[in-house]
Amino acid sequence: MRTDVELKKDIQEELSWEPSIDETKIGVTVDKGVVTLSGEVESYAKKMAAEKAAKRVYGVKAVVENITVKYPLSFQKSDTDIAKAVLNALKWHTSVPEDAIFVKVEEGWVYLTGEVKWAFQKESATKAIANLSGVKGISNAISIKQEVRPMDVSKRIRDAFERSAEIDATAIKVVVDGHTVTLSGKVRSIKEKEDAQHAAFNAPGVFQVQNNLEVDLASAYA
Repeated sequence: MRTDVELKKDIQEELSWEPSIDETKIGVTVDKGVVTLSGEVESYAKKMAAEKAAKRVYGVKAVVENITVKYPLSFQKSDTDIAKAVLNALKWHTSVPEDAIFVKVEEGWVYLTGEVKWAFQKESATKAIANLSGVKGISNAISIKQEVRPMDVSKRIRDAFERSAEIDATAIKVVVDGHTVTLSGKVRSIKEKEDAQHAAFNAPGVFQVQNNLEVDLASAYA
């Protein structure tokens, strides 16, 4: 079992390894494997990069992200300007259905709603605007609506797990109830937990994933 001191050191080193991040602006605390990130960065993209860097570190069970975004004066935008930039970015992104997403901006925070057919389209909407100047945060409430197809959703998800080099399919239980998939069992890292959820979301007909997977470091040595 890794100590909190060891985890903190590794996270700080991972942050310093990430070229888009100034690690001196980010505080790191660890309590029983739960990592809290704090500080101030110049863009939403850097905020997300810091969170992803922490999640990559072996031994991290959860990440609490308290980083704030504060743009330099020269990069600050009005909500109107941000809304226009968001709409334009979504329009030109090939994975985002045109006219399917509604946008609201309040004090630099972008709220996305609407309906798409696939989880990757929902994720693409966030990726399309994450690097826009002025964006301080993104709330993606886009729903996934797709007709149920006559297929074994559980088998599709399990096959996806088995194809992945990062997921131990034998350790994960998959339960399908209508459009909702529930994942349970033990995984070796928070990244494996998120990879499993991502794979389940990509199955046709899945609207929601209840991710009850537990991060258990001992399973890494089983």
